[in-house]
Amino acid sequence: QVRLAESGGDLVQAGGSLRLSCIVSGGYFTSNNIAWFRQTPGSLRDLVAVVRRDGSTNYADSVKGRFTISRDNAKSMVFLQMNNLKPTDTAVYYCNKELPTWDWGQGTQVTVSS
Repeated sequence: QVRLAESGGDLVQAGGSLRLSCIVSGGYFTSNNIAWFRQTPGSLRDLVAVVRRDGSTNYADSVKGRFTISRDNAKSMVFLQMNNLKPTDTAVYYCNKELPTWDWGQGTQVTVSS
């Protein structure tokens, strides 16, 4: 069974930076496109960024130019470097593969104060 463990969330001021990490255990990492999602209360999870098996990336328009997704296949980890954070980035962030997803991890809370 695949298990996901996100970390790195924190409370930061607007304009600050954070680096999120996710470790994927249980196999299948290198054969999948891996993504970061985020969710606010009462809303669905939104796709933030995806890194494909070949290393290519895509981003939601709201984070382009500010966030960078990367992966380390040797460690089965995916990262999200978040710069110039805005209050609208406040959410719980999750990693997972693109649909169909694995079971979700606990996520990591990012709070950006104005």
